[in-house]
Amino acid sequence: MRKGTSHASVTLLSHNRFRGDERTVGTMRPRLGSWRLVAAAAAVAGALAIPALPAAAAPVAPHHASSVASVAAAACGISRPHSGKILLSRIRGGQGRLTIKNHLSHDSVIVLVQGRSRAIGVYVRAHASTTVGNIKSGTYTIFFTSGSRFRACTGRFTSGASYWRVKQHLPFAFPPHFTVATLIIFAATGGNAPTSPISGTGFPAP
Repeated sequence: MRKGTSHASVTLLSHNRFRGDERTVGTMRPRLGSWRLVAAAAAVAGALAIPALPAAAAPVAPHHASSVASVAAAACGISRPHSGKILLSRIRGGQGRLTIKNHLSHDSVIVLVQGRSRAIGVYVRAHASTTVGNIKSGTYTIFFTSGSRFRACTGRFTSGASYWRVKQHLPFAFPPHFTVATLIIFAATGGNAPTSPISGTGFPAP
């Protein structure tokens, strides 16, 4: 088994800007939740328009069941998402921006937690960086894991995984200000934001 990261340090940089400086944030992506709401609304409208008719449940063809099983297996297979792949998006809709720089030799998954709720989960490959926008105002705790052989359905690495929590909270300003922050992860002592290793069960997997 490939050895995981034995020590990880973090540097956190952040500053606030006035709302009139939105142009520096870049184009904001639409919230994933809004698409789900539109789809749900369309489904409800269709159900209201078409009267329900009693029908017996159709038997599932063997080849169809096999196809469903294949899709499920593929979704839970080993993969390596691209840097910036959003694995979880539950609390969004703000103007905050977080740039993540992963200087580790392993890929990482970074999760922002607000209170007891997982807010955002993002994948960043080794020696790569990405920027996450639309972060809502509030204070977040940062968790991250590093390793190899990522399994999307569990949100965890299956080889050489290590788990970490950043002890310093990261606040995102409320309007009319917004926060632009940078998180730098590296495998050395130092950094301005202490980290502590945690168990796999304590990691809020996306």
